[in-house]
Amino acid sequence: MVAIRRLAVLDDYTHVAASYADWDALRERGVEVEFHHEPLGDRLIDALAGVDAIAAMRERTPFDASTIAALPALRLLVTTGMANASIDLAAAAARGVTVCGTPGSAPGAPELTWALLLAALRDLPAEERRLRDGLWQGGVGREADGLTLGIVGLGRIGTRIARYAHAFGMDVRAWSPHLDDARAASADARRAESLIALAESADVLTLHLRLAPSTREVVGERVLRALGPDGLLVNTARAGLVDTAAMIRGLEEGWLGGAALDVFDDEPIPAGDPILAAPRTVLSPHLGYVTTASYRAFYPAIVEDVLACLDGRPLRVIG
Repeated sequence: MVAIRRLAVLDDYTHVAASYADWDALRERGVEVEFHHEPLGDRLIDALAGVDAIAAMRERTPFDASTIAALPALRLLVTTGMANASIDLAAAAARGVTVCGTPGSAPGAPELTWALLLAALRDLPAEERRLRDGLWQGGVGREADGLTLGIVGLGRIGTRIARYAHAFGMDVRAWSPHLDDARAASADARRAESLIALAESADVLTLHLRLAPSTREVVGERVLRALGPDGLLVNTARAGLVDTAAMIRGLEEGWLGGAALDVFDDEPIPAGDPILAAPRTVLSPHLGYVTTASYRAFYPAIVEDVLACLDGRPLRVIG
């Protein structure tokens, strides 16, 4: 059994976590539950001193080796979802910290991907601003029908995106480091020989790879230039997949057509970040998994994970 007296639920930006689970089930076992509604940033260590258990919302708060070492009371770290690249699993194991996950909802991220894609093709944010300012039509949009969609990473989310694309009449091509023709064909996509070839053939390039050392900044200036002045980059996966400086330069200089983004190098985005002023962008504040269905999966499972550890039978252990 693991003694847990204090649970910190992090990054509850919208003040809704308390309503999504039966936290009293933990309080009845003597666990104090506290909700943090703002990013802790440099205050994290002080704010979480003495905490036995932490519930982290996806990758909003990183737990590297130094952070874990600075929290000696920590015994349980729960992440929403079953993977979290911002947690150093080896460091956690070395300090006796159990890391557990939760189930999630599959449609949230791909649906947001498609919303951003369509919004960018029709330039909806700019058109809405014009309308609210008393103006009327300001530009001419593009239809998805007949365009080529390049999918980088044909896993669970990428495959769902391929289905959406076919429903909208798009030609679908795909690439990932280990993708073969049979796997591509199973998603009714054509495999590109390389990422450059995919970008050269695509009108829209959407990213669905996991971030790892081998995929960090895999979309660099060469790929962005191949996508070209009419090409749209969509990223709801991880900001680290893209060379952000090159992307912003491409938007400002005009050799990249546009970007629709849900993920950023620094989250929340600090005031004055260049991406906020970059032209031809559609931006959302990392909303991919922020849905009622996801939260109904995440938060009750956090309670389950803590109760299971209290009983000495941890659930959904990662690593």
